[in-house]
Amino acid sequence: MRTVLICDDEPVIRMSLKNKLMELGFDEVMECGDGETAVKLALDRLPDIAILDIAMPRMDGITAASALKKKLKIPIIFLTAAFDPETVRRAREAGIAAFLTKPLREQDLWPAIELAFAHADEVEALKEEVEDLKESIENRKIIEKAKGVLMRTQGLSEPEAFRKLQKLAMDKRKSMRQIAEAILLTES
Repeated sequence: MRTVLICDDEPVIRMSLKNKLMELGFDEVMECGDGETAVKLALDRLPDIAILDIAMPRMDGITAASALKKKLKIPIIFLTAAFDPETVRRAREAGIAAFLTKPLREQDLWPAIELAFAHADEVEALKEEVEDLKESIENRKIIEKAKGVLMRTQGLSEPEAFRKLQKLAMDKRKSMRQIAEAILLTES
């Protein structure tokens, strides 16, 4: 089930956009007319994607998008008449996936949505990869310190210390990091 949140202060635009989105296969279209409600609605109902106007009452679309990006991992598309350089810069900084201008050309909507989903998936994959790399680096640091302890306390060469860590990890059915942490604990 694909869901979308549309937020525009002009009811006619919302109705037109809702009809187009239903034609494109969205099962549920949530709608509202101001940025503050958009944030509340999105956090309550968790849409798959959001399409926001920029110039809205109570909270502009860029502020709403920034609030949503902090809490939800959904692509956000702007549909707006405001496309000056400053607005585009702010949209880029807010992590907006696509930018559509009013009046909306129907043929632009589907590609923007598909690219927004693809971009969001790519960003999430990159974030996961960065986290994996950070963990790998942290593991390596701890293992290197433990190797240094073994070299110093047991007079082992670097390859011997590494092999000892590997053997202990296999014998005890623990990760090398767990063994390294245990060695560092006994050292301190």
